[in-house]
Amino acid sequence: MKSGRRALGIAESYRGTDDDHARSTLAGAVVRADRAVDDFVFGACTVGGRDATEAIIDCWQRLDRPDVQYCFLAGIAPAWYNIVDVEAVAEAIDRPVIAVSFEESEGLGDAIREAFEGEERRRRLDAYGALPERRRIEAGSDGGDLFVRSVGLDAETTETVVRAYTHERRPEPLRVAKRAARRADAARDVFRRD
Repeated sequence: MKSGRRALGIAESYRGTDDDHARSTLAGAVVRADRAVDDFVFGACTVGGRDATEAIIDCWQRLDRPDVQYCFLAGIAPAWYNIVDVEAVAEAIDRPVIAVSFEESEGLGDAIREAFEGEERRRRLDAYGALPERRRIEAGSDGGDLFVRSVGLDAETTETVVRAYTHERRPEPLRVAKRAARRADAARDVFRRD
């Protein structure tokens, strides 16, 4: 893969508040395969809501970077089970999307059943059940496993792309986006105090 090829990574940060309408900060980082950071975009989604998909699409549109080739997502359930429709994101941005998680798990089904009732539970379980299959891949110099769901790429190409952007444990676009989201959250706290 060419070193200048760009990917957008989107990750979240949330600092708990007593607010009934809490928002989780989203940060997007455009990072080249050679690790050069190229751009940022910020957004938010509702904690416990169902607006993460739209928030991610909005970040892409506001970023307005047609040179970005791939979109990485840090997981599929930011902001307390605000399930991302990965296929809807891929269709809206017209780019392959790779959702990455970093730990093996039995899935989110049981946790969703415990946390929600009625229509909220059903909608989340339906959205979760519609996601692409999760696959384990080995990536990075430390040999750690990552777990990916992808739309717009076959399994082999997904693995190639993830490895091209992973120099350590996390794909670089997600590592940078997570740090930016945390800093943006901290800055928001400062501005609220002033």
